[in-house]
Amino acid sequence: MVRAGPQKQISSHHEPLPASFQTTPEGRAYAEAYHAQHATPSPDEMPAKLALTDLLSLPKSPVKIPRLGFGVYLSPESVCVASCLHALQHGYRHIDTAQYYQNETQVGTAVRQSGLPRADVFLTTKILAPAGSAEKTYQRCVDSVQKIDPGEGGVVDLFLIHSPSGGRLKRKEMWGALERLLAEGKARSIGVSNFGVGHIEEMREYATVWPPHVNQIELHPWCQQRTICEYCAKHGIVIEAYSPLVRAQKAHDPTLVSIAKKRNKTAAQVLVRYCLQKGWVPLPKSDTPSRIEENADVYDFELSGEDMKELDDLDMGADGAIVEAVTNS
Repeated sequence: MVRAGPQKQISSHHEPLPASFQTTPEGRAYAEAYHAQHATPSPDEMPAKLALTDLLSLPKSPVKIPRLGFGVYLSPESVCVASCLHALQHGYRHIDTAQYYQNETQVGTAVRQSGLPRADVFLTTKILAPAGSAEKTYQRCVDSVQKIDPGEGGVVDLFLIHSPSGGRLKRKEMWGALERLLAEGKARSIGVSNFGVGHIEEMREYATVWPPHVNQIELHPWCQQRTICEYCAKHGIVIEAYSPLVRAQKAHDPTLVSIAKKRNKTAAQVLVRYCLQKGWVPLPKSDTPSRIEENADVYDFELSGEDMKELDDLDMGADGAIVEAVTNS
């Protein structure tokens, strides 16, 4: 843990900062700034009013991202269009897909069928692996753009590298393809997913666009990934939270159930609201219409400072991850 004067109390599972960030004035300053910004408020403090229409600014970009997204991981082709349409009909304006999910086409179809202007819906996709050369990798990304928004002028709002696995050269090749998409107007913003501090620092060696606009990582009370969140906050990188509902694996956790009962909300609603009050962009996923609606119905209540602290205290560090905790070295 960084120590530079009095420190706010954080979970015993808080992952220490890398050595290079513990011993510099800049590192100490950003840790203090992060904790000041994200410390759990006292019970007397009220969180800022939130709304379904809220947007967050991306770093060094004119683009703004909706603060609530809709995930489509494991949403099969047969239901993905209907699920996305239902989400759009109930106020979502941000959908997150990926090449790996194999439903980019269905997401694009839903947006066109919705009747909403394309510019009103923020669409994200991801590339999982390079294709063997800079040109082939770029074309793989263009193919995704055309699946989502076919025709001349097709664009995605955010294109991410899905994973840092594969090594530096593969990360560099994929980032080069995304930078080209951005320069050509085929992507409005670019970012990463599952990247730790070391991965993002490494990008300084080869990136023209730095920092990445977004880092999408697993986040929920049991896996808060505070080191990478601190780092992203310092650099203005927007943090997206995948698996914010923990795939219902913690639906019966006593602390969560108690807070949900007190607020007269479901466990899922408490988890989505928790992410929003942490400043993250949650991406809840469901193919059940009632739950799609429920997960967006989180703006008529607030979690108190006491609620937030109780949820913060559930942090298990990397052991709490159900998918993947980032590597920060």
